[in-house]
Amino acid sequence: MIEGYALGGGLELALAADLRLATSTARLGLPEIKLGLVPGFGGTQRLPPLIGPARALWMILSGEPISTAEAKRAGLVNGVVAAEDLEAELQDRILRLSRQSPPALAWAKALIRPRDPVTDDGLARGKGFAELAATEEAKAAIRTARAKIPKFSHE
Repeated sequence: MIEGYALGGGLELALAADLRLATSTARLGLPEIKLGLVPGFGGTQRLPPLIGPARALWMILSGEPISTAEAKRAGLVNGVVAAEDLEAELQDRILRLSRQSPPALAWAKALIRPRDPVTDDGLARGKGFAELAATEEAKAAIRTARAKIPKFSHE
């Protein structure tokens, strides 16, 4: 389920899921470039097969989020629903899938996604995130971004 903002690590976590259902008001993006970083945690490896290399490249290079309508058209999400219908729609989809043969579901997933681009090759290539995060430029951008986040009281 994607509700609200799925940016950076939030979207990268969603990309690791087999299926994604989002609310109509959600926004999805990989804004790391704006901090002098690249997406980590498989974002650069999992996004292109889902939406195509050209769209993925634009999302990553621009750092601009997209609407769920655009994400649906691109194939990034499997469905878009109103926020109040999200949990019911998710339960309905889970129920429909639970009626299928577990071995057939597993084989279908394996045949559609025969490799995991993150663990097969992407982790080695993804070391750029750590290298960039260690630069002074990225550290300064992260400090600036964190300063803009409102502080929450624990009282």
